[in-house]
Amino acid sequence: MTAVSTRKPDPGARLAPLSAGRKIKDRAVQGLVYLAFALALIPLVSVLWTVVVNGAERLDPTFFQFSMNAVSGSDAGGGAYHAIIGTLEQVLITSLIAVPIAVLTAVYLVEYAGNGRLGKVISFTVDVMTGIPSIVAGLFVLALWLLTFGFDFSGFAGSLALTILMIPTVVRATEEMLKLVPNDLREASYALGVPRWRTVCFVVLPTAMTGIVTGVMLAVARVMGETAPLLLTIFFTKAINNDPFHGAQASLPTFIWEQASDPNQHSIDRAWTGALVLIGIIMLLNLAARIVARRKAPAGR
Repeated sequence: MTAVSTRKPDPGARLAPLSAGRKIKDRAVQGLVYLAFALALIPLVSVLWTVVVNGAERLDPTFFQFSMNAVSGSDAGGGAYHAIIGTLEQVLITSLIAVPIAVLTAVYLVEYAGNGRLGKVISFTVDVMTGIPSIVAGLFVLALWLLTFGFDFSGFAGSLALTILMIPTVVRATEEMLKLVPNDLREASYALGVPRWRTVCFVVLPTAMTGIVTGVMLAVARVMGETAPLLLTIFFTKAINNDPFHGAQASLPTFIWEQASDPNQHSIDRAWTGALVLIGIIMLLNLAARIVARRKAPAGR
């Protein structure tokens, strides 16, 4: 019979102190981590500081109230109202198309596909779409939607190009979040007789909602700053066009590109302010998404 020791550990006992060599190594590794963090932070802070300093020159109410209609590059007036409206409409349409398709695709890959052939084909297609250059998406929409079907330049055409870029990003983000949901939750739901589709809708998706929303917002931030596909699909306009389905429409990326192409100082100032507004919109969307995700997250998570 094996004797079991009942002696309690001495609460006053302490671990042996680290040797001088191990302390030096620990401090060195800690210093390298801080250095790497600083090196990663410097470019971000530098870009933000440069955009804020230069963009503040024209950050006034008129910039949000007027368009560039009848305003030349040498004029100090004008604004980006038409571009802001265009960007918000195009990103909204893109999200309405891309998010349902991407989330349903990810649900199928994680919950239903298994090791089936169709799941492998879909996964491979998503991987290929992830690496598609943005200008190729614009060329595809230009060739199919505008040249083949005969539709005109419009904000909707730009949204179609952005949809191609957004879908794979949301699929991969949603797929990873669904994989992180513990199988115990699924099995507990199945044990109660809940069908798979209800388990997915009311157990799996709510549990992964915070990560899914974060992935969606990262995808929105990516497509909101795309310029190349929009140059080929929405064209240019200095006037306000609130209809994304008819006629050329402006956007903040194309507005920035157009103003930065003009060597006049007033145009350069408008380009910097447009960049600042674009960054501000992206930050506000991310903040709003995090607030919504926290409120919608399951209790006790």
